[in-house]
Formats: sequence, C-alpha cells, structure tokens
Amino acid sequence: MTVMTSSAQKEIATFGGGCFWCTEVLFKSLKGVETVESGYSGGKVKTPTYREVCTGETGHAEVTQITFDPAVISFRELLEVFWETHDPTTLNRQGADVGTQYRSAVFYHSPEQKEVAEKYKAELNKENVFDKPVVTEITPFDKFYKAEDYHQDYYNKNSTQGYCQMVIVPKLEKFRKVFKDKLK
Repeated sequence: MTVMTSSAQKEIATFGGGCFWCTEVLFKSLKGVETVESGYSGGKVKTPTYREVCTGETGHAEVTQITFDPAVISFRELLEVFWETHDPTTLNRQGADVGTQYRSAVFYHSPEQKEVAEKYKAELNKENVFDKPVVTEITPFDKFYKAEDYHQDYYNKNSTQGYCQMVIVPKLEKFRKVFKDKLK
C-alpha cells in the first residue's frame, strides 16, 4: 500500500516478530520510518483486545505497522532489520512468548512487497543464514487493529520495568550495534 502525502509517497509495512513491545522501539529508531504502531493482524475476530489475542484463539499476531519513506529506507532494508531482530526459525514462539500470536509473519501490502519478502526468505534459507529454516509466514495484509493505548511506545514509557530490562534492552543494544548506520 502506498500512502500519498503532499510531499512524497510513503509505504506501509506490517510485521509480526513476536511481542510488539520488543519490535516497536527498534523500528522507531530507523531513519526513514515515520510512524510505528503496535497492533494485531491476521486473525478472524473484529476489533480484538489484547486479552483476546493473548488466548491465541483469535488468530491474530502481535504486529508493528510501519509507515516509511522508501526514498530513505527500502522495504528490503526493513525486512533485514525484521529478520535480524527476532528468531524467524521458531514456529509460534519468540523466546518465552509462546502461541500463534507471537508467530513470525510478513503481511504484505502489495505484489512488490510479496515478491521482495519471498525472495529474501528464499535467500536466507538457501544461504543457511540461520541454523534452521526460516518459517516466517508471508501472507496478504487484510486488516490492522491498533492495540490499546498502553501498548503504544511501551518501552519508552516503561523502560525500567523488568520485562523491558531483561528482554528488550539486550535486543536494543544488539540492534544499535548492528544497524548503527540506519539509526536516526
């Protein structure tokens, strides 16, 4: 999907890479990323709540929806960050977070995004970048449901909380080293 604005074209990417608290802060740090919202996608229930999604029964994944300027950062570069910052080889799991809501997923917004994601995934598997095959689901985007307000910008509002310190901080430190040239 391309979003037209008065100054330039923007695009949207939607990724499920486990807990959205962990991924939102990473994508917000990238040059060319305009907005990042935490939410739910890929399920069968309209306007799901966090409590409902956590049961694993709605079919939704926790996702980050990213509005970006493709003249500054490409969809492929976003995929690079996506695949580098979570484990795309585990089905329905990221670390201690288990369930379909934590699956690795790319919800593509255009045929071009689908093609780029499928080719990139095939390259990762062909080159054995990970010790197991990438199982990331690549599926058409349907709907995005914005998560409750307290989930938005979670890390920046709760950085001293235990989960943030134990799970997000190490991920953020690694991310900042690996992608230092892409940071705002």
